[in-house]
Amino acid sequence: MPRDLTQGPIARNLIAFALPVLGGNVLQSLNGSVNAIWIGNLLGEEALTATSNANLVLFLLLGTVFGVSMAATILVAQAWGAKDIGRAKCVVGTGATFFVGVSAVLALAGWIWTPAILHLLGTPPAAFELAAQYLRVIFLAVPLMNLFAFAMAVLRGAGDSRTPFRFMLLSVAIDIAINPLLIRGVGPFPEMGIAGSAASTLVGQGVSFALLLFVLNRRRHPLLPGLAELDHYRPRPKLLRTIVTKGVPMGLQMIVISSAALAMMGLVNSFGVKVAAAYGVAAQLWTYVQMPALATGAAVSSMAAQNVGAGRWDRVERIARAGVLFNLLLTGVLVALLYAADRYALGLFLPGDTGAIDIAMHINDVACWSFVLFGITIVLFGVVRATGAVTPPLVILFVSMLLVRVPFAWALQGPLGADAVWWSFPLGAVVSTALAFGYYRWGGWRRAKLQAEEPATGEAADTGVSSPAMDREPVYEA
Repeated sequence: MPRDLTQGPIARNLIAFALPVLGGNVLQSLNGSVNAIWIGNLLGEEALTATSNANLVLFLLLGTVFGVSMAATILVAQAWGAKDIGRAKCVVGTGATFFVGVSAVLALAGWIWTPAILHLLGTPPAAFELAAQYLRVIFLAVPLMNLFAFAMAVLRGAGDSRTPFRFMLLSVAIDIAINPLLIRGVGPFPEMGIAGSAASTLVGQGVSFALLLFVLNRRRHPLLPGLAELDHYRPRPKLLRTIVTKGVPMGLQMIVISSAALAMMGLVNSFGVKVAAAYGVAAQLWTYVQMPALATGAAVSSMAAQNVGAGRWDRVERIARAGVLFNLLLTGVLVALLYAADRYALGLFLPGDTGAIDIAMHINDVACWSFVLFGITIVLFGVVRATGAVTPPLVILFVSMLLVRVPFAWALQGPLGADAVWWSFPLGAVVSTALAFGYYRWGGWRRAKLQAEEPATGEAADTGVSSPAMDREPVYEA
């Protein structure tokens, strides 16, 4: 159930909250890695290259709604910290309705434009048809994936990171179990080839999301509007405007990251299937290296937002310091482990001596350490966005990735070859960390406001801790 993150020891609360988030990130990365192992071993390097290209498009799609989800999460966290449960329910209802509409449009447009997207990406001809089959099924899954992610993000905003972990575990278990069955057509399952890998993700998340809603309803969860509260799903224009105006810059952050990744993949594809496969496998391992930073960033964002809502500014900067130290410790350990055992880990994806393993090891040697710096950036962004300061992180990412990383890789690929791509990662990380620290130290994020909708009566939101205050719901303007 939801937790109050405005009380208690900061470090202990951060660890207790972040570990299930980290576990969820591990599960998601494990899911992608195991699926890549199945595809690489059952269908070959062309299929593995196809999924690498298609998954970049998926990341871009999820980025378009990520910001709205994060804005809703921060609003829920601030409302929960202020003990204003009525406002939190309105955020959940408005956000859910918005997600359904936007995701449906994205799914339809993506299905139609799949070939054009892959042509734009420069997908190698040998992998093009496989990528199209895979990506079209992924587009069908986008609405469900977005709603599932939104529900888990909202729960984390209210201080509950354990329930999302449990249902992510169920989703991943189903996906991993039926993935090879749908690829090869074992027993009652149809033989779908590479599309079966995407279909297993759709089935796993669909079952888990349905069960999550069932459990939340049985628990009478305070953030889930009941049958008598369906009016909460009617979008409030002012509240929706706040969610969108604050969410768009955060979503654009993901799109900047995705755009840089797509540009990199386009450069990598020009060096052939072997280099593209090596880069795709190295990127799979990097997802594990980045997990502590992403988990810590999500944790400090929810914790900081609850404390901002409660007016506990004395705790916000302590949360930031604890988050940075936690990231340095965990990310540093993972980077060291990956350097020590990268040949073995890469061999799981690329069986046999194809030459791609040596390429992937070189990529890892050049770029892996930079994720320690990138983690600091993610944690600091998590703190400042808890107040509603969402544009400066977008500008920082735009500068470091699209004005520094991509031009560097493109301009120097002639003299340096593929090494220009690999060295662009450390360069971008150094720039983003320096700018993020500068803004955290001297920027105006502490004065930022979400400008959330106020009750129509003009009454201030209740900040009491008694049960009546928790149950009372304010009336919002239409």
